[in-house]
Formats: sequence, structure tokens, C-alpha cells
Amino acid sequence: MEKRANRLIESKSPYLKLHAYDPVDWYPWGEEAFEEAKRRNVPIFLSIGYSTCHWCHVMREESFSDEEVAKLLNENFVSIKVDREERPDVDEFYMNICQLVSRSCGWPLNLFLTPNREPFLVFTYLPKESRMGVIGFKDLLIRVIDLWQNKRGEAFVMARNIMNAYHELMAPHPSQVEAEPLINGAYVGLLTTFDDVFGGFGTAPKFPQAQKLIFLIRFHMRERKKKPLTMVEKTLKMMRFGGIYDQVGFGFHRYSTDREWKLPHFEKMLYDQAMLSRAYLEVYAVTRDKFYLGVAEEIFEYVARDLSSPLGGFYSAEDAQSEGVEGKFYTWTYEELKNICVDEFERIKKIFNVEPDGNYIEEATRTKNGRNILHIGRDLEDLMKELGFPTTEEAFSYIKSIALKLRKIRDNRERPSRDEKILVDWNSLMISSLALGYRLSREEKYLKLADRAIKFILENMIVNGELYHSFVDGEVTSRAFLEDYVFLSDALLEMYWATYDIEY
Repeated sequence: MEKRANRLIESKSPYLKLHAYDPVDWYPWGEEAFEEAKRRNVPIFLSIGYSTCHWCHVMREESFSDEEVAKLLNENFVSIKVDREERPDVDEFYMNICQLVSRSCGWPLNLFLTPNREPFLVFTYLPKESRMGVIGFKDLLIRVIDLWQNKRGEAFVMARNIMNAYHELMAPHPSQVEAEPLINGAYVGLLTTFDDVFGGFGTAPKFPQAQKLIFLIRFHMRERKKKPLTMVEKTLKMMRFGGIYDQVGFGFHRYSTDREWKLPHFEKMLYDQAMLSRAYLEVYAVTRDKFYLGVAEEIFEYVARDLSSPLGGFYSAEDAQSEGVEGKFYTWTYEELKNICVDEFERIKKIFNVEPDGNYIEEATRTKNGRNILHIGRDLEDLMKELGFPTTEEAFSYIKSIALKLRKIRDNRERPSRDEKILVDWNSLMISSLALGYRLSREEKYLKLADRAIKFILENMIVNGELYHSFVDGEVTSRAFLEDYVFLSDALLEMYWATYDIEY
């Protein structure tokens, strides 16, 4: 039986189009959905995600593609799907709500709202069926239906309490804020949560958090304290040698599910590449250690190779899964590596911590699946001595030669899907980093990449004098947000400092 498309089929968003043939009667964010909820006097089910979000895909496969779940949603709710990258304003508002009321926030971000769009329940991924003490999405729907039909007043009280707390939190507090205590307080907060063993902040999961690292670099320059720079260098080195970094194709994965940066969540986002390359460049500018410049150049190589549009801009992201399996593109079996690298296998085993039964532990099951995530996990000096190289430079050069060999093999695999939206804010962050990379390295190819991207934005994403946020399938969609203007302004200034071209 042929599947019938819902309203999302008209959307330009790749993420919304993924849900266009769900049995759920999805609405895009807009007045039609809000009016329908009021007309039927039913709650809104709002689900926010993005196209390279692994758990968004899992929830779609388990719940949103299920006829029984769809029937509950269609009969009792107005269901709205939002692409967080297309509507960052909607995502930011409801993510702030989530952070106010829940310890667990992320995507998919799911909420039940009153017809007036006020949330009374917030949650992230749930399995379809209840298991191991965790309520399933289907059972939760049944409870919310009962709440709305029999105790509706409680839902409105919950919503009003949440909104009152939100408005109180977000209300401006007119006062004189002194810069020194604020800056020093930020540093002390980062110092308190810093992981001295593995770098980064907190335990698991661990996000790269490039903006914190850049703050610490600037704080080091301002205060001439050694510790902030030590924290940054420790973090950047541990991440580069961890599984969160693609040791074969370069570039950073989204986050690490463990404290050691070993086990990544595999999606790759443009903004992570932009912000992290900038952090490595700024440390290079301070230390003149070419290791940091080299990592930034690896990230640029990945972006140029795999995220560059022929039109000039940069694509948004790559998915975590291929062939329906998270990380399959990036991981290797013991026998596979043994057969590929017969003569060098013993060295490769040591360098990348390859194990016969695999070293990769799946995020959902916390069990090994027989595959290996390549990671170095120690300082280059230790590795240099272990492998008998006279210098760290020679050790690193050898590792890169192995990476190139493995990449040629890996390129024959089915790749993860790519989100080919071009976003002004993320592109601008990448342009800024490339421009800085050119200033520090004098490599013309980085300036050319940045120039192509900024020309694309200026020529294609300003329509009738107005800047737009997103470019998909040859068309602009949604007007620009504050972040677009801020980051584009910064990119233009960085291009000016790189070229002294008065046009910028």
C-alpha cells in the first residue's frame, strides 16, 4: 500500500521531509496548526529535531512510523514538527524551558503544549514501549490523553507554573554589572569543573565546548596566567587523540559519550568544525606550536572535501549512521584492519588501540559490538617512544600516512547522509575561522574557500535587501535571525583583516 504524504511534503527542510510520509498527521510550525488546536480544543504535541540527529531517527522509526502511535496522536493532539536548524528561535525558546524543568535536555526535544503554546510536559527521546523503569512514548500519550480529558485544569496549572518560572528567570534585572567579578567568576567556574586527567569539563557525556576554550585563551592573554592555557592545551590534545576526532577523515564528531573522549556520538556538525578550528588556531597564535595549526588545517581539509557545496557555501552536517547503523562508516573490525594493513598491523594495533573483540561500546546498549573506534588516547611523546620514532613530528607524520591509506578504503563504504542546507550563521563561523587560518598560515586555499562562501551568501541569501537564514534546493527559506547578522558581520570583518579589501 502506497504511503500518503502529510503536510510536511511541502517543506524545504530535509529534516521535515524525512517525516513527510509518517502516518502522524504532522503540521509545520505556523498559524494553521495553532488555530486547529484551538478549534478542536486539544493539546499540541511539539517535536523538535534535525536531520543528522541519531535519536531523532530512532524515535521516528520506533514511534512516529508506528500506526498505533500515530492513531493516538492524530485523534487526540495537533502534532507539529520543527527543524531546529531552520527555526532556531522556536528551538531556543523551548530548550530554555527544558533546561528550566528537566535535568535531561537534547534532541529530539518533545513537549506537550496547551492550545496557547504553553508547555506542560517536556521530554527527549523515549522508546515506544515502557521498559526498565522508563515510561514508553505510547504509555505517556495515554496518560496525557487521560490528563487532558479528565483533569485538564492540572495541565493548565502546570503550564502556568512553568511559564511564570520562565518569565521570572528571563526578566531583565536592571543593575550595574561589573566586568571583573563576572570574568573572574567565569574562570573559577571553569576551573572547578575542569577534568585534569582527560581535559574538558565535567564527566560524561562530554561536549567539545569550543567557546569555553576560546574564553580561557583570551583570559590567559589578559591575565598572563599559565593555568588557563594549560587547561586548553590539555583539552585540545586529548580531543585530537580521542575517538571524538575522526582519525581517518579528520574533523570532530558531535560529542563523547564517555569521560575519556573515546566513544563518540558520530554526527559531524559544521559549527563544531568552525569553532574548534578557531580554538586550535588561537592556541597556535599564542604558543607557535605547529601541532595546533596542523589540527586546524586537518579540519579545513575535511570541510573542503566533505562539506563544501559546488555553489560556494558549506553544508550543515553529516549523519551519525549509515546502512541503518550508528558509526558503521567510522568503525572497523579487527580482521578487516588485519587484512588491509598486513605489514603494519602490529603498529596500527598499538597506535589506535585496536582489540580483537572490538573497543567500541554502543551508546544505547553499553555493550561491545565487535567493531573498533580508532583512537590514540595518549600523548604523542609516549607514542613516539613506544614505536621507536626519533621525534613526535615523525610519529605524527606516520600516523597521517596510515590515516590516508585507511581513508582510501573507507571511501568505498556507504557514507552517512549529509544535510545540504546552507545556513548563514554556521557558514559565517566557518568563514571567520578560514580567514584567521589564512592570516596565520598564509595558505591561499583557505582564503579562497572563505571568499567563495561569503560571496555565495552575499549573492544568494540577500533578497530584496533582506538577509535570509537558510538556503535549500536553490531557494532561500526563513528570514535571518540575530545570530545570522552577528556572525556574518564578524565574518566580513575577519575577511577585511585577511585581505584589507574595503568591500568587506
